Amino acid sequence: MSRINLDEPRWDQSTYAGRARHFFTVTNPMNLFCTSAQLDWSREVVTKYRTGEKLDLSDDEIWKAKHMYDSAFHPDTGEKMLIIGRMSAQVPMNMSITGCMMTFYQTTPQVVFWQWMNQSFNALVNYTNRAGDSPISQNTLVTSYLAATGGALGTALSLNAMVKSLPPLVGRLVPFVAVSAANAINIPMMRRSELEQGVPCFTPTGEKVGLSPNAAREGITKVALSRVCMAAPGMVIIPLIMNSLEKRGILARYPRINAPLQIGLCGIILTFATPLCCAIFEQRASIHVDKLEPELKDKLRALKSSTEYVYYNKGL
Repeated sequence: MSRINLDEPRWDQSTYAGRARHFFTVTNPMNLFCTSAQLDWSREVVTKYRTGEKLDLSDDEIWKAKHMYDSAFHPDTGEKMLIIGRMSAQVPMNMSITGCMMTFYQTTPQVVFWQWMNQSFNALVNYTNRAGDSPISQNTLVTSYLAATGGALGTALSLNAMVKSLPPLVGRLVPFVAVSAANAINIPMMRRSELEQGVPCFTPTGEKVGLSPNAAREGITKVALSRVCMAAPGMVIIPLIMNSLEKRGILARYPRINAPLQIGLCGIILTFATPLCCAIFEQRASIHVDKLEPELKDKLRALKSSTEYVYYNKGL
């Protein structure tokens, strides 16, 4: 029997369909219910299999262990991630926060509280899913968090003041604009050590070339774009639905359905939007050698490597 390559996902990551299947397993909320014993078993299976030890398990069982392992352990450090920072927590956490952001957006206290909640969660997710194995300093954590929260609040409050005389639908779209602005601030700030020091880059055979800030910039840009795309379906489609219900007087007759309906719709949409948008770019991203720093190009020449691309973990 040929051995499984556990350093690669089960499905072809060069195709969007393969990446989507992979992320449907990674973001599956059911992974949150895995016990500590199950996660320890998955790590043991993956570790033993990688060392070449024979295991009395089928291919499907080995892949099950790998998917369980990937859902809870950081790909670079191997550390168990905080449970609410894992990608499998994205749907339940985001459906609750996003639904409430779109329900409670009309008063300043509501905007402040829910934007703060959202940025607190985003900061935790960005830290948990950072690329590489470099620690993030406390100073970076605090400044990134404050900058993103301030950016989101400033955008939301200023836009709310500007759109008061405009149709209600415009006001319902303010949270999406604020979230997009915050993502553009939060992700680069939280991962600025990568921008300064670089992320580890590897040849196709797995040999480490060095750290590349250029690769970090490219990877962080891709993550920020995928996060905006992830938020867009729910935060644009749902306001259209709610605006239509408001015009028909349904929300006035049944005001208690407002928040539960938006949270439920968010859950349905995010179940698909989260993995499908994570799959837009490969997690094991590639960068052309010509875009690398001169010292990395020199090292590749010293290695007599003819590769045109090197690879790095862009994060999620």
